[in-house]
Amino acid sequence: MLNMSDIVETITMIQDENLDIRTITMGISLLDCCDSDIDRSCEKVYEKIYRCAKDLVKTGCDIEQKYGIPIINKRISVTPIAMLVGASGGDPLKYALTLDRVAKDVGVNFIGGFSALVHKGFSPGDKELIEAIPRALSETEFVCSSVNIGTSKSGINMDAVRTMGKVVREAAELTADRQCIGAAKLVVFCNAPEDNPFMAGAFHGPGEPDCVINVGVSGPGVVRAALAKAGDDLDLTQVADIIKKTAFKITRMGQLVGSEASKRLGVPFGIVDLSLAPTPAIGDSVAHILEEIGLDMCGAHGTTAALAMLNDAVKKGGVMASSNVGGLSGAFIPVSEDAGMIDAARSGVLTIEKLEAMTAVCSVGLDMIVIPGDTPAEIISAIIADEAAIGMVNFKTTAVRVIPAIGKNEGEELEFGGLLGQGPVMKINKTSPAKMINRGGRIPAPLHSLKN
Repeated sequence: MLNMSDIVETITMIQDENLDIRTITMGISLLDCCDSDIDRSCEKVYEKIYRCAKDLVKTGCDIEQKYGIPIINKRISVTPIAMLVGASGGDPLKYALTLDRVAKDVGVNFIGGFSALVHKGFSPGDKELIEAIPRALSETEFVCSSVNIGTSKSGINMDAVRTMGKVVREAAELTADRQCIGAAKLVVFCNAPEDNPFMAGAFHGPGEPDCVINVGVSGPGVVRAALAKAGDDLDLTQVADIIKKTAFKITRMGQLVGSEASKRLGVPFGIVDLSLAPTPAIGDSVAHILEEIGLDMCGAHGTTAALAMLNDAVKKGGVMASSNVGGLSGAFIPVSEDAGMIDAARSGVLTIEKLEAMTAVCSVGLDMIVIPGDTPAEIISAIIADEAAIGMVNFKTTAVRVIPAIGKNEGEELEFGGLLGQGPVMKINKTSPAKMINRGGRIPAPLHSLKN
């Protein structure tokens, strides 16, 4: 039976508290598009993606109209393209241009999967694709890229880490005239999930179905509003309970949209990603949730503890609302995409070192952080290695998406616009890790990975 107070509450969440479905992402397997001829393979890729996704955007808009729920992005993720390059050879840029063309033709916001999985070493196609990433991101509009360089079971591929420091820097250099946007579309993972609907790290894992719908919800503003209404007299156990109940409501909406999209498109429903994904809009900030819990500003001592509680409560509430939970599922802390974190970074309260500590308890890693343009590739590699170590040891997904602001120094800013927001150039430790990074090899998996 419909409850009028629940209806009013939902309307308030959408109209006043920035509740939305952040993305419906169609995952598409391209394994059947492999061919020894790269041009034929690209033709197969275009045909399959277009056939599967031609109605995705229209379906999303129709669901928005039916339920009154904003669906901000419609996206596609595909099989890591390095797997196709291994079969076809040739210049991987051809695949990137094909992905960009079909993304434009079907009308999606982004397409992810210009990716490689190299956590235990390089197979045919991996090195070629990784070398092509900077060109691909500079010559396309919709393509996103990711590379998985470590897992808890296999350790960290430090040869790949060394390479990715150079790739991140080159991606920024080739797009320096566009706010270094290339680096903002590139993520380096440890323990990358195969069903992540969020960009820039989404790809369609080889263990996934031929075609699937995954949903990413949002709602930091809803959580903050619920805490504000509850007042300052609650203890932290009660605060966690409010977050949990609010996450349940948010996830139910994601479950509804995912099920409806699956039925209309005739493809399986994959997962709901529970992640609280902020935007630069006022009232849509994870940092402001932490401040509502009781911090003067995000980055103060106590931030890691508050974030750990938030992340845990979101998961507990979400898993009760859906049997299809997956992806990253927690709280995101992308600096340039979160109004509260932008303010904290500008003030110097939120530092990269504090962000690294926070990544040990949240759902991703060092995300959308602008660093000085003269940062050497070895330091970028070392940042990646540190973050991967946190993920490897703790059996969690961690990632790095840093943007070297070419030609800019600490205190200046990059302005990306849209959901990517804007970010101050943050101070980093310039002490050289070059000798360690240049050793290469592999950091072995931790002892507790031996669980069989």
